[in-house]
Amino acid sequence: MILVKLGGSVITDKSQYRRFDRETAGRLASEIAAAGERMVLVHGAGSFGHILAKEHRLHLGITEDAQLRGAAEVMADVRELDLEMCRCLVHAGLPVVPLPPAACAVMRDGALERLELTTFLRYLDLGMVPMSFGDVVWDEVRGLSICSGDQLMMALAKELRPSRAIFVTDVDGVLTADPASDPGARLIERVDRGTLAALPRTQRNVDVTGSIYAKIQYMIDMAEVAGECLVLNGKVPGRLEAALRGRKVVSSRVVS
Repeated sequence: MILVKLGGSVITDKSQYRRFDRETAGRLASEIAAAGERMVLVHGAGSFGHILAKEHRLHLGITEDAQLRGAAEVMADVRELDLEMCRCLVHAGLPVVPLPPAACAVMRDGALERLELTTFLRYLDLGMVPMSFGDVVWDEVRGLSICSGDQLMMALAKELRPSRAIFVTDVDGVLTADPASDPGARLIERVDRGTLAALPRTQRNVDVTGSIYAKIQYMIDMAEVAGECLVLNGKVPGRLEAALRGRKVVSSRVVS
């Protein structure tokens, strides 16, 4: 079983509110279908979630009633993105089933406390492709908080023990610097805990779910329960499909 996260940076333009990259999303859906593997999918919220979530400070919890309207707007937007992604996958021939975290997860002070994994397993055993996504979720301490795609990936990996966990981004993998500001940024082919201290702690655009440093920490933890953990560039045609088939591709291999 393979666990795949389609990052918000690859299926949306994170700098423009609600901008879906239909061409890239459709191609990735076709590559996933062509691989013919048993898998669970997660996708990021990208510009459908991060921009408004930051504006309404949802990552800090609910401190005033006015935030509730903002939370509802974000929830509506990320469901629209999920619907667009579902349509791409169905068009590619995949029996995908969307599972919103707001209906099957509980947060506690910003951390994912519980995820109803039985629902994922039932659909998986039926032969469908469960897909979840970054969402606004009930929080026992904060009222509401953001459940990120990385948190979902970690919870799913612990339960499902995938043979491979693949993070699909808009760059070749984990880099020595932000390529948007440093043209000399180089790919780090093997990432472990020893490389974290040297990683840049900057980020592009708007992200309310943590820096690249925090994301890599999730990946390293996942590598303890997954057979292999890869970070690759979904903007390059064929790369995701090749990785799903077990072929060696340009990527970062994350190890515990």
